[in-house]
Amino acid sequence: MKLGCCLNMLGDSSEPIGRRYMNLLYREGYDYMELPLAQIMELSEAGFEELLSQIQESGIPCECCNNFFPASVRLTGEEADPPKISEYVKGAMDRAVRLGAKIIVFGSSGAKNVPEGFDYRRALCQTADALRIIDAFALPAGIRIAIEPLNRRESNIICSLEEGALLMKEADRSSIRLLVDYYHFMMEKENLETLGALTEDIIHVHFAEPAGRSFPTAEQEAYREFFTVLKEKGYDGRVSIEAYGKEPEKELEKAVFIRKYL
Repeated sequence: MKLGCCLNMLGDSSEPIGRRYMNLLYREGYDYMELPLAQIMELSEAGFEELLSQIQESGIPCECCNNFFPASVRLTGEEADPPKISEYVKGAMDRAVRLGAKIIVFGSSGAKNVPEGFDYRRALCQTADALRIIDAFALPAGIRIAIEPLNRRESNIICSLEEGALLMKEADRSSIRLLVDYYHFMMEKENLETLGALTEDIIHVHFAEPAGRSFPTAEQEAYREFFTVLKEKGYDGRVSIEAYGKEPEKELEKAVFIRKYL
């Protein structure tokens, strides 16, 4: 497996992409970076070209993107607008291709959370429709989409691996698969049997220590059990640490011990 890191979790309001940590990732031996697509879409063309240059200079590739949709591009509810979704996806996919991304994560709670009073089943259908729109751009680009089940404190739709799998089947498109996020997985008290049963559809992994959604800094039996199931079921893809850091320089260095489980 490859080990990477979601840099936006280390960013701030002045620099939400987290680009200041690119070189550190390279020095600590990470394999790739994962960058936030919604924030990248806010850049001007000149700003985006500057980002591409920084990535090239860092020596570490951007192989994945998270934060697909901003909350302003509604996927569910009465404000959901398929032409607007399509327009956004077209631009986002173009930038993802130029970044070199192979996987885009589809979590985007702000965009897809079901508005109060709106029919849940209709929202699910809208989300599946959005995934079909995404597939129309992702498939020709050679990019795969990983549905990310979130926890119920953050989202009110697709909050378990099984729900993610049902959405994947509803969308019924070859580029659409699953992600498992260890933090959300543990917050929802999901079980390893479900993980094992769905591993064949999992194409990406996010990882953080559940306590404080922090960087993993020491070995834990629960970590070993989680990765053992993935490996035994044939997973050999990417694992991105998606965690908040208090001292990123030290935490990025310590977290590479996760490789022993991969």
